[in-house]
Amino acid sequence: MPPSVAVVTDSTAYLPPTPGVSVIPVQVVSGGTSCDEGEFTGDLHAATTSRPAPARFASCYAALAAAGATQIVSIHLSGELSGTAESARIAAKEAPLPVEVIDSGSIAMGLGFPVLAAAEAAARGEELEGVVRAALGCAARTRTFFYADTLESLRRGGRVGTAASLFGSALAIKPLLHFVDGRVVLLEKVRTATRAIARLEDLAVAAAGQGPARVAVQHLAAWDRARALAERLPKRLPGVTDLRLVEVGAVIGVHVGPGMLGLTVCPEDRP
Repeated sequence: MPPSVAVVTDSTAYLPPTPGVSVIPVQVVSGGTSCDEGEFTGDLHAATTSRPAPARFASCYAALAAAGATQIVSIHLSGELSGTAESARIAAKEAPLPVEVIDSGSIAMGLGFPVLAAAEAAARGEELEGVVRAALGCAARTRTFFYADTLESLRRGGRVGTAASLFGSALAIKPLLHFVDGRVVLLEKVRTATRAIARLEDLAVAAAGQGPARVAVQHLAAWDRARALAERLPKRLPGVTDLRLVEVGAVIGVHVGPGMLGLTVCPEDRP
């Protein structure tokens, strides 16, 4: 029997097909044409992104209700980056069942881990309140750090300040970034890519603490770097219970550019 609480997210969680989780694709726009994120094959530098229409959420919510769900938890990327959660809220007002919309304050596995926590809670038989609590708790514990070859794409999309972008470009700085209140914020400036990746590793170790943790290594067109990082992490993080290697998609690619390498750490909840 399927859980009574269904979980919905968007494509920027970059999760594989997951029981109990429905995915709404964020849109990528190029040359005046919009397509679902997973279908985009064009030039990232010439593209922009767009939130899904509320009608996409409305259709999904109605289908889940028809399939037997009695409540929905809809979890999405940071509202500071996209209007996706707002589209979900608009649809939720007219949905035929209660829908709780959650802004994860993050993206990629910073969104994915809270979605998984919600799906696991629903599978255990938790009602709406328990599923929401699981998602919010996981989101609050989760930290995401990432390295970008350049800040130019983030600056062009308005995701970081112009001053920070120019500083990085002028001195060939390799920026390390993280999320603060749902916004992308410059955390540190490192001189080389090698030092930046080593620093990412140190940040993940500090964020994980001494207990069990879920960890995701994420990249865009940086497979070798990501794989090497994923192979090193268990030696420094013996408490890792779930280690994922994820290639992100076009939505992050448009705003960060190829070469991105990120680490998301979610310490497991302990009584």
